[in-house]
Amino acid sequence: MSTDEPGATPPADSSSAARVRPNVTAEAGPGSQDDPRPDRGTDDEQEAAPRRRRLRTVLVSLGVLLAVLLLVVGGGFWYLTERYAGNIDRVSDVFADIDAEARPAPATPVQPAAEDPVTFLLVGSDTRAELEPGETPDGRSDAIMLARFSADRQHAQVVSIPRDSWVDIPGHGTNKINAAYAFGGPSLLIQTAEELTGVRIDHYAAIDFDGLIQVTDDLGGVDVVVAETTSNGPYTFPAGENHLNGKQARYYLGQRYGLAGGDFDRVRRQQQYLQAMFGKLFSSDTFTDPARLDAALLAVTSAVKLDDTLGNGELLSLAYSLRSLTPDHVEFFTAPVLGTGMEGPASVVYLDQTAGERMWEYLRNDSLGQNADEFAEDALPEVPR
Repeated sequence: MSTDEPGATPPADSSSAARVRPNVTAEAGPGSQDDPRPDRGTDDEQEAAPRRRRLRTVLVSLGVLLAVLLLVVGGGFWYLTERYAGNIDRVSDVFADIDAEARPAPATPVQPAAEDPVTFLLVGSDTRAELEPGETPDGRSDAIMLARFSADRQHAQVVSIPRDSWVDIPGHGTNKINAAYAFGGPSLLIQTAEELTGVRIDHYAAIDFDGLIQVTDDLGGVDVVVAETTSNGPYTFPAGENHLNGKQARYYLGQRYGLAGGDFDRVRRQQQYLQAMFGKLFSSDTFTDPARLDAALLAVTSAVKLDDTLGNGELLSLAYSLRSLTPDHVEFFTAPVLGTGMEGPASVVYLDQTAGERMWEYLRNDSLGQNADEFAEDALPEVPR
């Protein structure tokens, strides 16, 4: 029983002890030999008891505060998940009709790591500012890329496959690779890419370049370096550094005629733009401006569609695992080609099967980054045309 409880015997102090009359037995009290209660301890120990009670109160209060903070943080995490990951549209059943037994095996890294490599098939809508006669904006895949996030999560490689590549399309004979999308949508394009490369596709992403270009304005423009002065539509892009706004970026990415490499140079411009845009997105200037960062992330996520096997939780987990990946550690390549030619009335690209097989093998064992020097001619040059 504590001294604050009713009926407790007050502890004797020095003054009350002095008033005890001789030959009168003192009543049993705290600390006396006749006191049936445990020893209350020294004065220091008695003073420590209230401190322990105060400490328990503080700890309980901190526990309650921590619980509240966790709820707030958890609510913020849910909010951010819904705001960004929830802003991404989903493409249903892209893997449903693909024969699982016929698919390539998952990538097997030559150097074991805690994570598995992840490979996306990226399909970009057309970036040309003007449609050619007889063309419609639907059913075309202007950019086709394999994007590999390495098992160490420190590196990534992006390999563009020219849209006019002359390849076998399952069930449809030989044709341009982008015809696979027109024949059978994402599923057939995935099958075609897997049959061509032997690389297993883990996820599918469709990029609306027109929507992605909006990010340019949200970021306050992006900088690209041009090797030679070119013009497209109302804009001229002089040799050297160019600061592009959204409208300029659309014509810069859409140019094909007037470039020495034609579609090949346009592919390099697409890669260059992605590199510059994400470099600006993850720069310190953007991260210190919450409004700009929020607008840019909303624009990026609204311009992307993902397959429905990649849930929001898995997407955020992947993004978190890539937190140390910087744009400087993303390498861009174009699938090796032998040259161009004609198949009937169609202008096509012939892929180099020998060099290509080496590249695909490096992707299959997650070592393309370590062997990048072999494909220096196929890599994104520092200054594209």
